[in-house]
Amino acid sequence: MVFRKPPDGGWGWVIVVVSFFTQFLCYGSPLAVGVLYVEWLDAFGEGKGKTAWVGSLANGIGLLASPVCSICVSSFGARPVAIFSGFMVAGGLMMSSFAPNIYFLYVSYGIVVGLGCGLLYTATVTITCHYFDKRRGLALGLISTGSSVGLFIYAALQRELIDLYGLDGCLLIVGALSLNILACGSLMRPLESSDSPPPEKSCVDKVPDQYFVYHEKEKTVEENISILDKGYIDEKCANNMPDYKQDSILNKNVLSSINVNEKDTYKKKVVEQTNFCKQLAKRKWQLYLNYWEETAVLFKNKVFSALFVAILLFDIGGFPPSLLMEDVARSANINEDDYPVPLISIIGIMTAVGKLILGILADFKWVNTLYLYVTTLLMMGVALLAIPFAKSYLTLAMLSGILGFLTGNWSIFPYVTTKTVGIEKLTHAYGILMFFAGLGNSLGPPIVGWFYDWTQEYDTAFYFSGFCVLLGGFLLLLAALPCWNACTSQSSKLPPNTYSYKVASSA
Repeated sequence: MVFRKPPDGGWGWVIVVVSFFTQFLCYGSPLAVGVLYVEWLDAFGEGKGKTAWVGSLANGIGLLASPVCSICVSSFGARPVAIFSGFMVAGGLMMSSFAPNIYFLYVSYGIVVGLGCGLLYTATVTITCHYFDKRRGLALGLISTGSSVGLFIYAALQRELIDLYGLDGCLLIVGALSLNILACGSLMRPLESSDSPPPEKSCVDKVPDQYFVYHEKEKTVEENISILDKGYIDEKCANNMPDYKQDSILNKNVLSSINVNEKDTYKKKVVEQTNFCKQLAKRKWQLYLNYWEETAVLFKNKVFSALFVAILLFDIGGFPPSLLMEDVARSANINEDDYPVPLISIIGIMTAVGKLILGILADFKWVNTLYLYVTTLLMMGVALLAIPFAKSYLTLAMLSGILGFLTGNWSIFPYVTTKTVGIEKLTHAYGILMFFAGLGNSLGPPIVGWFYDWTQEYDTAFYFSGFCVLLGGFLLLLAALPCWNACTSQSSKLPPNTYSYKVASSA
């Protein structure tokens, strides 16, 4: 498929709006799962680490499956994937209302809803990058605020629905709301070339010549030899027979020629189909090898290699607050009546503000997006280390706002990835990075929960989280230093379509 030049407007703004509401509807409940987490602790009576797996799977499984999600979007397009994923999210939420135990939630809420969210996230980011180039940072910032606004609204909405209809009724209503994703997905029109496509080739013609196992010339020579031998034998036998026998044999040959032709045609079709299957299998294997070769080329980029380590450590340490902050306040003996706004809602609205502001900053030429991303990592690490010292609602609310704003760096992460590997390799590279992000999302909350079950306090857990985020930030900063780029550029060249970061983008 050939894409036109990104219009940076037009129908692209419709894509931004529907992508915003898609992320709002699909990520609202999984990101605000902290409200449900407290209810599940009381309903099933399991440990904090065990119960935390539900929310961590919902937010991590889709990212773990990002390579598969990227392949689905590349193969089928954003619109079909979005519509199919809408059914997955809605069905998973409704199934969760009938969960008899925590293990059922692992599948219905964790895997089904999480995988649907991962598909929707990849679809919205990919199609937005196709429609925008100069304003890509703003567009990505706008659509990524959808999940943050969803977190802010769903945190209060789910609490109110639980008070009115119970936990099961809340999940049913939230699942019904998610069906609106189908309407949003139907508006994701692909950005295709306006030129008329070339005539469609046959299935065999689509296979390159180097993948053919049986060549046409060899097959023709074998058939000619067979025909000549057969004709020589028939002629020899015919010369040794009387005339009346030759006439009889000739008549039989004429009568049976139709059956012989039918058999030859059937055999020819079988051979052609067999050859095509072998050729197709060999081509698929070659594509599989090419995928791993491209992956190896990506990891030769120092910035990309450090980026995947940073995103893994960031999600291990930075994701648990949005899931466990309500329980942190309860463990600090802070009464729910003492604070009017849930801490998760504060994280959600500040994440939306952070995504929007950071996305706008990324469009300025004098701003280096990689260094901006590193700065958010280092500041978040310091904020996580300060959580154990917060013993009141006011301090927890301030830290929640800071953490939420810095979590908005998700809006510039696709921008950093695009500048690092190029738009041509965005889907491939982004799928790999989201896999490691999902691994961090899946491991972070259970690790923090296990720390609490072991020490009966959250202090050690957040010291660990802050250390992970700081380590990832320092590693990425080291890989992006100008002196490092100067040393490595003398011995090797960067892969094509890469971005060499310097002290300032204008340099």
